[in-house]
Amino acid sequence: MQFEELNMWQDSQEVYFKLAQIFNKEIFKDYFFRDQILRAALSISNNIAEWFERETNNELRRFLYIAKWSCGEVRSMLNLAYKNDYIDKKLFEELADKAKHISIMIYKYIEKLK
Repeated sequence: MQFEELNMWQDSQEVYFKLAQIFNKEIFKDYFFRDQILRAALSISNNIAEWFERETNNELRRFLYIAKWSCGEVRSMLNLAYKNDYIDKKLFEELADKAKHISIMIYKYIEKLK
């Protein structure tokens, strides 16, 4: 199996892609916010990929925890995006729910490694 086959990796790529479509537009001028939310979203899939390349359970868990923490950061940033009217309620709920689901999938993998 490859990490590209994992639903949690695929879903995290989808979250990043949707956020990039919104915040990479030239009209979006809050560059600090854009960079922070995109880096957090990208961190999820990248840490899942790095996890797949590690060899010990401690290393595996470490990268999965980082990916899970990044899910929380994305959800926090989504809350700010919604409150600042950067995104509408429907998109906020869709992406926040997707981030929560990814976090749950990651947690289940962490539990398997214990």
